[in-house]
Amino acid sequence: MLPECRSDEHLFSIPKYNVKSEDVEGFMNELKGFHEIFNDCFHRSESREHFLKYMVGQFSELEKKSIEPIALNVEEGRVRAMQRFISDAEWDDEKILYKYRNLVNEDMGDNDGVLIFDESGFQKKGNDSVGVAKQYCGSIGKVDNCQVGVFAGYASPKGYSLVDKRIFLPEKWFTDDYENKRKKCKVPESLVFKTKPQLAIEMLQDIVGENALPFKYVLADSLYGTSPEFIEAVEECAGITYFVSIASDTQCWLKMPVLIEKQYKYKGKNRTKKVLEKTEKKPIEVRELAKNINDYFWYKRKVSEGTKGPIEYEFTKRQVILAKNGLPDKTVWLVIKRTVGPDSEYSYYISNASVSTRLSTFVWLSGLRWAIEQCFEETKSELGMDHYEVRKYGGWNHHILTCMMAHFFLWHIKIRLGKKNTVYYAIAA
Repeated sequence: MLPECRSDEHLFSIPKYNVKSEDVEGFMNELKGFHEIFNDCFHRSESREHFLKYMVGQFSELEKKSIEPIALNVEEGRVRAMQRFISDAEWDDEKILYKYRNLVNEDMGDNDGVLIFDESGFQKKGNDSVGVAKQYCGSIGKVDNCQVGVFAGYASPKGYSLVDKRIFLPEKWFTDDYENKRKKCKVPESLVFKTKPQLAIEMLQDIVGENALPFKYVLADSLYGTSPEFIEAVEECAGITYFVSIASDTQCWLKMPVLIEKQYKYKGKNRTKKVLEKTEKKPIEVRELAKNINDYFWYKRKVSEGTKGPIEYEFTKRQVILAKNGLPDKTVWLVIKRTVGPDSEYSYYISNASVSTRLSTFVWLSGLRWAIEQCFEETKSELGMDHYEVRKYGGWNHHILTCMMAHFFLWHIKIRLGKKNTVYYAIAA
């Protein structure tokens, strides 16, 4: 999503992928060079060879890019050996991710970079794969039997890439009834249930702790925007601005309400608590606030939304005080977006951006989640990210990791070739 913002602020457009197979001479030689960087992340030479062969299969024109067709179509491929490599072989995942994110930084790193958190679903027919459950699957827009991964994406003026992932294990997967399934799927015994926002916090803290990937903004949808834990974790990152979606029933005040101290007794002891002064109004929901804002304060802005073409929305902003348990919490920017025309549909965002932040910056930020959606689309449609048939915890992580790396490798080719930012399509074969 690329907003047309005309101002003197340092806003950038995110390019699209546009390299074709005929643009790349010596593709395999470059791919081998890329893989050599990770040689010390595997103990056995066979694993290093399988790592390369598996990614070669992802770049192929195979209709189904799961382990068996890949192994049968790459040179000297063996199905069982490839299956063991993906699901059971020892990988130094932490070292691979560290090296990988450093490579992303070399090609795409920017001090104004954007870190984006989102989840993606993977439909599954059976019930034996790790994390499978009846849950909401974003790729089909309804509840179904699926696995869900939480991802961190990175975007800058140079491109976009996935930089981390976690599989979400529903809470029932940690009950006694699922003990046998956890063992079969080789779920680490140390793993405990974590919500999707908690998984996102893990990834955020890992990326910040590495200090390998610079970023200024954090974006996420309402699942994360309504999580106090997630917001607090971002706020602990010095100099980082978040822009996150919130639910329409989020409550706030337009000005700080007056509080008074009220005395009460608890277990025989005198205590005090802060309550609203009697004349103060209760907080209102953001959807009520939005519908009462005069048209004078709405600004029409054109936005390009992926492949859908230019679309116009109207935006407005207000500084508000969020309500928490009926009392004032923090002061944030509330940004509201609505569709143009009758029966407008509204979207709501909050941000900890500075008081001087202009509306054009928020319009720009509202469109940048396009980048991670494009990552999902490209890795699934071109690299087989949703073609896997592995069942184990390690197998899911290794397959997704190779897809992330394959996608980035293609971006490296584009950046190295200095290709202009024309229309996306055609992955190198």
